[in-house]
Amino acid sequence: MDKLIYTAMSGANRSMLSQQVHANNLANVNTTGFRADYERAHSYAVGGDGFSTRHIAVPMGVGSKFSPGVLEHTGNELDVGIRGEGLLAVQVNGQERYTRAGSMHIDEQGILMLGQFPVLDMDGQQIEIPDYRSISITEQGRVSVVPDSGGEVLLEVATLKRVKPETANLVKDAEGFFRPRTAAASLPADDTVAVASGFLEASNVNPVEEMVAILTTSRQFELQVKMMKTAEELSQASTRLIRPA
Repeated sequence: MDKLIYTAMSGANRSMLSQQVHANNLANVNTTGFRADYERAHSYAVGGDGFSTRHIAVPMGVGSKFSPGVLEHTGNELDVGIRGEGLLAVQVNGQERYTRAGSMHIDEQGILMLGQFPVLDMDGQQIEIPDYRSISITEQGRVSVVPDSGGEVLLEVATLKRVKPETANLVKDAEGFFRPRTAAASLPADDTVAVASGFLEASNVNPVEEMVAILTTSRQFELQVKMMKTAEELSQASTRLIRPA
């Protein structure tokens, strides 16, 4: 079979994967703290006799863009947006994971949660919030309350764990959280990461770029399908040439 078929097939597969990634980005254009993804691939020469004229695209997984999103004011004291680089630590299925989303709430047991996952303090522990009259979070992530028991004494409860890893060493999991690409159980806390209480960071997805990317990959997919059809026609023509009269 002509090597062209491998080139076309790998190209079509790569275009399809790319479309899935960009479609997922568009679906999360309004998701708080979402980081846009991009697919990666590299070219690999097809071996065999003759000249090395055919190459295939080998998928290399998905990466994420860490350009900042816009901090939007919500006025909710449990919302935090991260200023500059950094991530918040949460506990997902017993493992420490990281996110830019900061839409927190307190569950029935008084645990500070992000969605259905506990938010962690600087020691990697869940944060229990006592009954309070008011709550505040400083730029350094310190969570304080005025207890519901009376008085105006500000009681510091915990400090949000923030980390600032090399983004190239992070990979996004199926839940949409980040984890180290290596086997490291958790990342060290970084007290220089600042948060803004009463704000949430918007997704960094650019919908125009994503739409253009989807249109481009659609055309590339159609081109790869035409190349496969051409490979089939070439194969049939070759068969006719060697067929006995």
